[in-house]
Amino acid sequence: MQGGIRAFVSQGSIVKNALLQHVRLSNSLRPLMLARHESTSAARIEEHGFESTTISDVMTAKGKGADGSWLWCTTEDSVYDAVKSMTQHNVGALVVVKPGEKSSIAGIITERDYLRKIIVQGRSSKSTKVGDIMTEENKLITVTPDTKVLKAMQLMTDNRIRHIPVIDDKGMKGMVSIGDVVRAVVSEHREELNRLNAFIQGGY
Repeated sequence: MQGGIRAFVSQGSIVKNALLQHVRLSNSLRPLMLARHESTSAARIEEHGFESTTISDVMTAKGKGADGSWLWCTTEDSVYDAVKSMTQHNVGALVVVKPGEKSSIAGIITERDYLRKIIVQGRSSKSTKVGDIMTEENKLITVTPDTKVLKAMQLMTDNRIRHIPVIDDKGMKGMVSIGDVVRAVVSEHREELNRLNAFIQGGY
């Protein structure tokens, strides 16, 4: 999947560049009196780019509480209860907080943690606390609400992770998955290509 995501982004950039080249060529062939207007339009399209969508946009589109954005457990919960919560809400990871401190992230627990640190090692999920197997805060890879989706995708693919916490200077804001990011990039590419196509056809 990681290779497929990189290929998708690369292909989208190739298509975008080809369309922009077509736009510039069209501009050079049109009457001189239209050149200033057309150049300004092309610059506006290129400035908007594929990189406009942020993690904040992704979280807004999901809605508060949607797709596990605000699902969490504490360091003192059993791994069994955490995995049960993941199953009930159909998510692959939970944010971990300290008891009584919901806005302060302590780590993250994922399906991968459960498989590697409980199942493979033959440990009991009911007697093991989440804090014993979670990925701790100081080892987490995080993003902010202002992070661009393409940057988030790069971080996730380069580090082979499927979930990434969103944190700002006030604390935990939520979490997004690789699926959320891919959907946002697909939507952004589609909208950008539609804008470029409309420009080429005289829609601007």
